[in-house]
Amino acid sequence: MAVRIDGKALAAKVKARAAEGAKDLPRKPGLAVILVGDNQASRVYVTGKEKDCTECGFLSFEHKLPAETGQEELLALIDRLNRDEAVDGILVQLPLPKGLDEDQVLNAIRPDKDVDCFHPFNVGRLVIGDPVFLPCTPAGVMEMLKEYDIPVAGKHCVVLGRSNIVGKPMGALLLQQSGTVTTCHSRTPDLASFTRQADILVSAVGRVGLVTADMVKEGAVVIDVAMNRNAEGKLCGDVDYASVEPKASYITPVPGGVGPMTRAMLMENLLAAARRHQGC
Repeated sequence: MAVRIDGKALAAKVKARAAEGAKDLPRKPGLAVILVGDNQASRVYVTGKEKDCTECGFLSFEHKLPAETGQEELLALIDRLNRDEAVDGILVQLPLPKGLDEDQVLNAIRPDKDVDCFHPFNVGRLVIGDPVFLPCTPAGVMEMLKEYDIPVAGKHCVVLGRSNIVGKPMGALLLQQSGTVTTCHSRTPDLASFTRQADILVSAVGRVGLVTADMVKEGAVVIDVAMNRNAEGKLCGDVDYASVEPKASYITPVPGGVGPMTRAMLMENLLAAARRHQGC
């Protein structure tokens, strides 16, 4: 039976560490969150991030804009926040409503305030191994592996998914820890032939029941990044938890696994930004 990796408990530890680290700062770290439109899932995420800021003693500035907000208006707000010394991090909640250019919006955020690590400058620094910030979800996965003393060096790490948010940076971080990385995606033939080789399997596809027991090597570490809803409306990941758990050595649940860690690592990035801005 696998060890269940408790992301919720670890996230609380990370946030407590961030709160402690901010005590010596001249002013509190400040996060500006921009929410455009009325996407309910986005609203839930934003509320969670505001709660995290409160727990850490950080400041949160919410900017809720109507769905019909134009590109220039949104860019003008970002420009103002870029120049606001009380704001250390700027987060634009995705997805944006149709008609808005996400790339242009994200690229308008100053790299030193890009606590999501989406700006090309920060992505480039990450790839060469000299990051300004670590992307929150992959960083959360790495923190889990560290907390549970799961070695990466010399292990075959298989990442399912090639998104810019999770898949690609996940591979980069595993590679930097001397893992041997294979990235699989929607056009990978015979997916199971790759997943069965994985010592560490990270799934970030967004497909219910994608990873079944026959696709997992005995004793593998299984990290489920996805957040889906099954036919009954219940939250679940990519991994068929019930069948995979008996084969794995470690496994993350959904919910309560990677999700809380993503938010916790955002707090660490915000603290790092605040320290840089305040010369501490």
